Amino acid sequence: MSKVPLTTNGVEMLRQELHKLKTVERPSVIAAIAEARSHGDLSENAEYDAAKERQSFVEGRIAEVEGKLSNAQIIDPKLLDAEGRCVFGATVELQDLETEENVTYQIVGDDEADIKLFKISIGSPIARALIGKFAGDVAEVMAPGGIREYEVLDVKYI
Repeated sequence: MSKVPLTTNGVEMLRQELHKLKTVERPSVIAAIAEARSHGDLSENAEYDAAKERQSFVEGRIAEVEGKLSNAQIIDPKLLDAEGRCVFGATVELQDLETEENVTYQIVGDDEADIKLFKISIGSPIARALIGKFAGDVAEVMAPGGIREYEVLDVKYI
């Protein structure tokens, strides 16, 4: 399996999720299965089937998160020295050249991406267009409505 790039915040987020899955979700599913078993015939027991399905989901997610953490390539944006270049973990201030709106995004891993928090995935079209650019450069992004152009105003490592 290849390395999964994660910021230090992303790693902490996954560790918290894993802790919750193991200490809260797993025990509650086990209790739900025990409760459903106590109702008798398992062949027609919808509660039992639902609890087993939930258990399968929880165990699968635990394995997925453990796999990502074991293959994580942890990048601390504060320690980056990319000489002003857009790289993974960088916070980039952009100006849409059509609307002249300014927006600031941080380029993060897939698990950390949340557009509401202005965190975009390294695999997104805009992040791919920004990688390697410096302040003053223009990035062309293929969007659903056509090509959009963004000027890189500033690149920070915070």
